[in-house]
Amino acid sequence: MSLFSRLALMLGLFTLGVSGAQATTPSSAPAAAVVGGNLRGLWVDAFGPGLKTRAQAQRVVEDAARMNVNTLFVQAIRRGDCLCLKSTLPVVTDKDLEKNFDPLGFITAAAQARGMRVIAWASVTGIANTATPNTSPQHVMKTHGPTSKDSWMARRQDGSWQEGNDGWLDAGIPAAADYVVAGLVSVVKNYPVDGVQLDRIRYPDGGNWGYDPKVLARYRTETGQKGTPAGNDGTWQEWKRHQVTALVRRISLEVKAVRPELWVSAATIAYTRPPAPGDLGAFRRTRTYTEVFQDWPTWVKQGLIDLNVPMNYKRDGVNEQGVWFDGWNAFARSMTARADGLTGGVAAGTAMYLNSPEVTASQAARSVKLGLGWVGYSYRTPTLNVFNAKESTAQGLELVRAALTVPGGALAAPLAWKEAPPSTRGLYGKINGTGIPGYQLVRASQNGKVVGETRTDGNGYYGFLALPAGRTEIRVSGQLWVDTVPARGVVRVPNLFVREMKPVAVPVIQTPVAPPEPVKDGDDVPPPPEN
Repeated sequence: MSLFSRLALMLGLFTLGVSGAQATTPSSAPAAAVVGGNLRGLWVDAFGPGLKTRAQAQRVVEDAARMNVNTLFVQAIRRGDCLCLKSTLPVVTDKDLEKNFDPLGFITAAAQARGMRVIAWASVTGIANTATPNTSPQHVMKTHGPTSKDSWMARRQDGSWQEGNDGWLDAGIPAAADYVVAGLVSVVKNYPVDGVQLDRIRYPDGGNWGYDPKVLARYRTETGQKGTPAGNDGTWQEWKRHQVTALVRRISLEVKAVRPELWVSAATIAYTRPPAPGDLGAFRRTRTYTEVFQDWPTWVKQGLIDLNVPMNYKRDGVNEQGVWFDGWNAFARSMTARADGLTGGVAAGTAMYLNSPEVTASQAARSVKLGLGWVGYSYRTPTLNVFNAKESTAQGLELVRAALTVPGGALAAPLAWKEAPPSTRGLYGKINGTGIPGYQLVRASQNGKVVGETRTDGNGYYGFLALPAGRTEIRVSGQLWVDTVPARGVVRVPNLFVREMKPVAVPVIQTPVAPPEPVKDGDDVPPPPEN
């Protein structure tokens, strides 16, 4: 069928209201939009054409404008390298990258000139792709890779580090955490982006990770546990979840210490069957919580992220995936309450690369009807046929544009997204003077009442992003510091010298954590396209 014929057919289907793409056809009125509900976005990845030349980047902006997109999630930090010239990370090494071209700088200026926001999308702990290795001697794989004396790689129990073509940093290695924080902070200092998105902010799939000897030594020292924990050891899992959450917290605090108006977003995991709305117990039995160790409801509640973008990559018509798509959206919407009484943002991330334009349009419409924003993956692979090399990117973009922008569609008309992020103030600091700086309890009090609790990371950092403004007492290990949380901005508390501490008295979870529900044939979603 010709491109013109497919466009005509889609327009006819939407006009008649009989598109077969929808998994559900709710008759209720649209829900009130949540924070981020006006976002209409596209992910622009760096593993193919789109960001490698000025002409490509300008074309991205023009195509996005024709689709009524108001936000570009531009891959800035790819795999321990940057599509930019002004950061602490080495520049992406790619023979197709235009000489002396700064992709992030160019597309930020071009998109903002058209009224779009630009979010710098960063792969945080995913730092290597063996199919497209960075050749710079300064790249982290050269300085702290798998054969380095000071390796920062996430490892399985057998010592292996590779997951497919990918290599990951371990969030439980303090020096690795310093490295990723510095990279992100350098980007927001040097580029006028509107925010950052944390991707691959987790452990790799499978659950059997975290077994670098340095990480195990930290775990034993900080918790008092002995031996090598099994993968389903509940205490071990909880400690690893803390490593991921602590890294999210520190990135957000340090980014907002530079520019408090920035949005901090995370591309979060939403594998297979969803929990019911509000059911945290069911969420804590999912692969998200027990395998890759993301606790994103807590990130939202504590204000560590302003915008949650679940990667709700489902294929309507495959098993129960259409129902699961709607279920994950409903659960994410139910997890927007914050400890400070504000509301966190949510936008549904959808897999355009796995679906026809009709299904993408249906998923976007259902997301928007629930009051959520929408982000599509991706500009380079906008349809299943593009993913399967049956049509060109340009053809796929035109088809998906037509489907999304029909009257009544999710992107039918230009829509501004100009609201400020919910987190614009905070407080953070660091403890020193102890050989056990990690996993120590820190309390924040105002007017004699505890208003926040957290634990230090492996470097001794702690912080809060959902405290009311005002005089605040910080207590850790007998030390007290009083400071003021400003109405806007992030205050850095002086380092607190604490006495030598014993391992934290952590509750031992005696019952092994049950594995998540088995995956049925067809429910494993093909990963996003990368070289």
